[in-house]
Amino acid sequence: MKEPTYDVLVIGSGIAGLSFALELADKGTVMVVTKKGSADSATNYAQGGIAAAMGDDDSIDLHMEDSHKAGAGLSKPEVVELVAREGPGRIQRLMAWGAEFSKDMQGKLELGREGGHSRHRIVHKADFTGREVERALLEALRDHPNVTMIENTLAVDLVTDRHLQRSHRKPTSRRCFGAYVFDPEHNRVKLVPARITLLATGGMGRVWRHTTNPSIATGDGVAMAWRAGARLANLEFMQFHPTALYSANSRKGRSFLISEAVRGFGGHLKNHRGERFMEKVHELAELAPRDIVARAIHNELIRWGIEHVWLDVTHLDAEALKERFPTIYNTLKDEHNIDITRQPIPVVPAAHYQCGGVITDMEARTSLERLLAAGEVTCTGLHGANRLASNSLLEAVVFASHAAEQAKRLLAENEGETLPDIPVWDDSGTYDPEEWGLISYDRKEVQKLMGYYVGIVRSNHRLIRAKRRLDLITAEVEDYWQRTVVGPELVEMRNMAQVAKLVVECALMRKESRGLHFTTDYPGPDEFLEARDTII
Repeated sequence: MKEPTYDVLVIGSGIAGLSFALELADKGTVMVVTKKGSADSATNYAQGGIAAAMGDDDSIDLHMEDSHKAGAGLSKPEVVELVAREGPGRIQRLMAWGAEFSKDMQGKLELGREGGHSRHRIVHKADFTGREVERALLEALRDHPNVTMIENTLAVDLVTDRHLQRSHRKPTSRRCFGAYVFDPEHNRVKLVPARITLLATGGMGRVWRHTTNPSIATGDGVAMAWRAGARLANLEFMQFHPTALYSANSRKGRSFLISEAVRGFGGHLKNHRGERFMEKVHELAELAPRDIVARAIHNELIRWGIEHVWLDVTHLDAEALKERFPTIYNTLKDEHNIDITRQPIPVVPAAHYQCGGVITDMEARTSLERLLAAGEVTCTGLHGANRLASNSLLEAVVFASHAAEQAKRLLAENEGETLPDIPVWDDSGTYDPEEWGLISYDRKEVQKLMGYYVGIVRSNHRLIRAKRRLDLITAEVEDYWQRTVVGPELVEMRNMAQVAKLVVECALMRKESRGLHFTTDYPGPDEFLEARDTII
């Protein structure tokens, strides 16, 4: 039976994918494919909030200035201006869709402050902002007749011209026609043809051993885009959140995040001697940009041979802490026996957010025709070499809206368009071999390699060692891929290995330390060279 063709296919159900689907719902048929539950995304775990110049003492120019400082000379001015200028309006749009944010006694939005920000501008819902946004978007989409949402369905590969070729000649055009996805109900890969595809798959934090990311963050979007021929940039810039709960590896390996807003609320970072060390590192102390704070913590760990530092909020008002951070307070008290009003919190850095990804222009277009992208999977030019705290959800909703406008235009210009015949997934000649246990071990090895050699502090020697081993792992996995039937674990393993290798390749290309990429071989940015992207 021939699969139905959708006007729009959305891969991912975070804030980017859901807000895009909501804007397109009245314009055509929309299929949303998400690899886990509809609310299992990095958006849902976002505690801090959304940055926007909403305060009386704030301005678009100040938000832009803070974003550029964090980006370490690599942010694109036109993109920074676009996102900062549209920020307040996007907050209003989310509220119109039903999102409820915390307000003060006068009924105004309660604005928090986080690292790198010169003003209080973080719009939030206590410490579960992402969950509130997801709730509002899902409720708005749930009953729309044009929207179909399929959970627990993993995208395997994008469909492009190469799938239409009957010969071995190179395709003459570069267009996306939808995707192949794994259908767990029937245990097979099926085709989802679409006139327009939005890639909103999130990040790659699970490529590292310690991460704040949910289990879905295995770099699927980056890997699929790379295999399809899309251009990528700046994958070496993985942001390590400075404060993940030490040894908190519950929730299927996800380190529990201690929001940056805790430091914005007045929390102090201390070493094992009870000394505040950030005051000697940066003028903003605990509110310095994340890369600086993460490296400072890393240096304390190395200097003293300790396993964690402390985030201390015991000097702050206890009731105010409970009200502002109910999720953090209750989780630590109930699951880890830590009362943050009386005890300091043990914290370490953990992989948190990828600042590079699939290159898009200001209309969310990738280098492949009819493939749009938004959210963490992209490299828009906003974050540069380091993301400013809480700019991520803002970027996602801004570029999702631009992607929606682009999609509306394409649908109107190509009304009645018929897609070419696309072959179904061919798994002939494959079988279920017995060595999956050996291949699955590669997943842990990839994570260890990235943690040891491609972490907060790097060197050419470490990167070359990582590349040598990753070359072998990717070859092993690819050989296994060609011989066996497809399953979710194998898809993720293949993506993780390929993405890890791409990260290392980008890191080796950058002959300087800049932002999140710090290498002992090139201790500082070369001020005599123009800041450039690493494009692959």
